Amino acid sequence: MEVFDLLGVGFAVALTPQNLGLAVAGCILGTMIGALPGLGPSNGVAILIPLAFSLGLDATAALVLMTSVYYGAMYGGRISSILLNIPGDEPALMTTLDGYPMAKQGRAADALVLSGVASFVGAMIATLGLILLAPLLSKIAYLFGPAEYFALYLLAFCTLGGVASNNQAKAAIAAAIGLGLAMIGLDGNTGMSRLTFGSLHLLEGIDFLVAIVGLFAVTEVFVFIESQGRDSAVGVKLGKITIPYRDIIATRWTMVRGTAIGFVAGVLPGAGASLGSFLAYTAEKRIAKDPESFGKGDPRGVVAPEAGNNAAAGGALIPMLTLGVPGSGTTAVLLALLMTLNITPGPTLFTDRPDVVWGLIAALLIANVVLLILNVPMVRFFVKILSVPPQILLPAVTMISFVGIYSLSGSSFDLMMMIAFGTFGYALRKLDVPTVPIILGILLGNHMEDNLRRAMVISGGDWKILFSSGLSIGLWVAAIGGFVAPLFLRKLMNKPQRITD
Repeated sequence: MEVFDLLGVGFAVALTPQNLGLAVAGCILGTMIGALPGLGPSNGVAILIPLAFSLGLDATAALVLMTSVYYGAMYGGRISSILLNIPGDEPALMTTLDGYPMAKQGRAADALVLSGVASFVGAMIATLGLILLAPLLSKIAYLFGPAEYFALYLLAFCTLGGVASNNQAKAAIAAAIGLGLAMIGLDGNTGMSRLTFGSLHLLEGIDFLVAIVGLFAVTEVFVFIESQGRDSAVGVKLGKITIPYRDIIATRWTMVRGTAIGFVAGVLPGAGASLGSFLAYTAEKRIAKDPESFGKGDPRGVVAPEAGNNAAAGGALIPMLTLGVPGSGTTAVLLALLMTLNITPGPTLFTDRPDVVWGLIAALLIANVVLLILNVPMVRFFVKILSVPPQILLPAVTMISFVGIYSLSGSSFDLMMMIAFGTFGYALRKLDVPTVPIILGILLGNHMEDNLRRAMVISGGDWKILFSSGLSIGLWVAAIGGFVAPLFLRKLMNKPQRITD
């Protein structure tokens, strides 16, 4: 009963005219930011923090605005992923695998509605989990040390072959390229430069936003020009825009599984929505009776990552609020905002500032409902993007990509890098090498290296620490099995069947 009393206090705070208006405004702004290639929740929240201070908002109102932007950007990231094969942010990367094929089949509206419903389910259940399980789940994070995190990231890379490609070798090569690109820059341990070839621009490493926009947005333009639009969703005749009730019902358990996996990934500090969406997609493909349909426009391939990344967004708030440890890049920005507002996250925050915590939780519940109400009717508007003539749409997408990257860094070198990645991505597309493992390698490579080094420092260089706990051993077994199993499963699936009379 105490939880419901505290939640009532939270709704009393969140339902004030000011905070309710901020929640709606944050949802709209967040959706717009998330839909723009290259921008994402962390950048959107960081860009709008000065707005919160300029408006003179108190701590609760500022958090309501920023978390609404956060959730809105998570919703918005799927729009360009499905319609244009350009992830709005890194968690939306997995949505491109089946969302874009659905758009090419004329089912863009169905894909957008499914992703909106899955996002709502994932975010709503995650918020309820935040209410009920925050103290308990914060303790689970203590089970993960550097060795366990290293094994978790290894598991992610070992299962890439079954997700991104039908060719395990090509997926492994792509992951290795991504890990190699992640090594570029200053060594965090020694301060020595690595693979910079004397270029000062590379000392800070390669921004994954530059890579993701180049490999997807610029490459897509090149492919469109070469094929003259024959293999693109642009200009495809769209089916009737309706709510796909049959697909929603058929994927209900996919939503539940994706939400559970994403929520746990969000609770783990440093894992975040990217890993949550990846693991949700991977798990769904593994348990499917027809895994070969994934990557070809399977609704489950849209629902699983969308439920996973939005659940991870809610789960990432748990370590931030209860431990003061950010669970993702966006919660790191929110943590900085809390500290600026003289609010110290930690186990005592729930008792010291219940108005802030429960006002925030109530605002999240309201934001989820607002986003569902806004996004499903707006599908009619979103799909009209595909009706824009290519000679207008593609230059506009390219310009947005260039402006977005330049506005973040102010560096013309990043623009040249983006074009280089686009050319590289085009070559990989011709060779049928998947680009998703490259992005994940850049995104997760540094985290993997950092945790390996921490484990070696703790153990004094003894590699046995990597297998020192039952959890790490289980993750190692799953990683090896995830890499080897597809090789045998494909042989069995491709084995000709004997015909008996």
